[in-house]
Amino acid sequence: MAEPRDPTIADVQTLVCAATPHFAFQIRARVRDLVRDLGPEHPTRRFGEEQIALLERLGYATSKAAEGPLEPATRLGWETIPSHRPVRAERR
Repeated sequence: MAEPRDPTIADVQTLVCAATPHFAFQIRARVRDLVRDLGPEHPTRRFGEEQIALLERLGYATSKAAEGPLEPATRLGWETIPSHRPVRAERR
């Protein structure tokens, strides 16, 4: 049987890469479990914590929208859908 190993940045990326708003909070919990036992200065833990923050924002967004322009706030009906924003938008 193989020795257990520390999780890697690639392990975190594998969990997060296809995240959608619908599953963001479930994936966030898995990333937390993955990096929990690593020291606070461990590179994978720091990366995991950054991804946890991204997943937190994604959970309240309607699109990952990692690329492309932001939707203008002047778009017709925008104010009626307060949760309709990309993950990079700040929570209010």
